Amino acid sequence: MGFTLEQVVPWGRSFAEYRAMFDLTDGELDLRILGCSDGPAAFNAALTKQGGLVVSVDPLYAFSREEISRRIEETFETVMEQTRQNEREFVWRHIRSIEELEQIRRAAMQEFLADYEAGIEAQRYVNAGLPRLPFADQEFDLALCSHFLFLYSAHFSADFHLESIRELCRVAREVRLFPLLELGSQKSRHLEHVLKHLELSGYQVEIRRVPYEFQKQGNEMLRVRGF
Repeated sequence: MGFTLEQVVPWGRSFAEYRAMFDLTDGELDLRILGCSDGPAAFNAALTKQGGLVVSVDPLYAFSREEISRRIEETFETVMEQTRQNEREFVWRHIRSIEELEQIRRAAMQEFLADYEAGIEAQRYVNAGLPRLPFADQEFDLALCSHFLFLYSAHFSADFHLESIRELCRVAREVRLFPLLELGSQKSRHLEHVLKHLELSGYQVEIRRVPYEFQKQGNEMLRVRGF
């Protein structure tokens, strides 16, 4: 069975969150950036307005603006209710309340939707997904993967994670992944296995603390460089 919109719960982060999650400097924003599994995040739209070079990939981009917008509305309140029920799993510092979270998420996804059709035309939003990407070797300087790898460790195997990270390293000089927790705010069950096998294969790996924490203890990203 192919990918369907009913499988998706669109949830977009803001440009400011991306900067903090991946500890991005002003200079790094000038690099050729790939956003992997970006969904309806505002990062591409905001960085493009600033003159940046960014491409986002996600199977979500097989669908029209209207279809994505409708799916956001269908699922938004369910996600917010789940967040209320699990409020203790989060750190209410960068985002100070449930109400502020709702405002930030709605604003980010509206920014994405406003940019989406122009971005599709400019090939900034590409319908693709891990573990195979339609890009040339080292086409990007930096690949960012937000809230997909590791977060869904219960759904994707350690082998899938390794294959996906190797693919990201094929298309980019450096890869950053955030967070390193799975759902439930626990360290990913695959993290140690993945780190060990990447190091044995000759990749440079580093876990770095970042200036962002929403999931409790979710304030670290993984940096990977190929060889």
